[in-house]
Amino acid sequence: MRIRQAFAIGLLALAPALTGCLVHTHSVLKTRPPDVVYGASLDHLLQQVDDRYSAIRTMQAYVQVVACTGGSRKGEVTCYPPFSGFIIISKPDNIVVILLVPVLGSKALNMVSDGKNFKMIIPHESCAIVGSDVVTNTSQKGLYALRPAVILDSLMIQPREDDQLVAMTQDSRTIPDPKKAKGLIEEPDYELQFLSQPEGKVARSLRVIHIGRSTLLPYRQDIYNSDGKVETQADYSAYQKFGDVNFPSTIVIQRPLDELSLTITLNKKTTFNPKLGDDTFNMPPVPAGYAIQNMDDPVSAATNPCGAHAPTPKH
Repeated sequence: MRIRQAFAIGLLALAPALTGCLVHTHSVLKTRPPDVVYGASLDHLLQQVDDRYSAIRTMQAYVQVVACTGGSRKGEVTCYPPFSGFIIISKPDNIVVILLVPVLGSKALNMVSDGKNFKMIIPHESCAIVGSDVVTNTSQKGLYALRPAVILDSLMIQPREDDQLVAMTQDSRTIPDPKKAKGLIEEPDYELQFLSQPEGKVARSLRVIHIGRSTLLPYRQDIYNSDGKVETQADYSAYQKFGDVNFPSTIVIQRPLDELSLTITLNKKTTFNPKLGDDTFNMPPVPAGYAIQNMDDPVSAATNPCGAHAPTPKH
């Protein structure tokens, strides 16, 4: 027995000498926990999602929008000049997006959707794009795959529907430490996964809301398509008060399958729950002489009459 103990002790003593040349230690940025970490039940978090959604009936946002297309598959990313403008929403499905020509201030586009169909008028180019709010032609990529519903679903995080299941898991994310130039904070989070009703033994992931535990506010939403791939990822940051509504002032919408991203920055003049005119969401008629591109018609979509007038990108 003593011989075996002595042999084991001898091996332990030799370990540093035998493995010393194989061990390598390098420095990494050190993380720290947040100053405050909140705990919450699943029911409480779902109620918060409901309350944030219910608190907003309408929105009139003054925004700056930057669009980028491309990615790893294309081998490059192209970003377009920033546009200022407005995004007007009336729940559940109505949205207007008006973007202005830089410097000149005239309308670059006017896009209206009633939740089923959209129409986009481009006055400067005498062109219009029309179609359904759901992409029917999967070959459309970049800006041509963008629909108003993508913006609406990203801005307004939907509460759980009655037939949806919910699972909660916990994880963490690493964010910059505002107190140290090179410091990092490892913030724990809650992840609410919304699932469809099971078909047989399988339930499909619909979306995931990521909630940081230092604020109990959403910082990301992942929306999945029917194949289980992330179709839309929306990141939320720089929360601030707009009247009584606490809302992110920066929303980054990424469409990885379409290699498209939109960065929407809200101006402090943004108002929530204003009274809107009855004609706010009326679809404007296409003026005579305008070229019309129907995104639901493969032939019309392929002719691309508006693509020749796309804004000049910057790399």
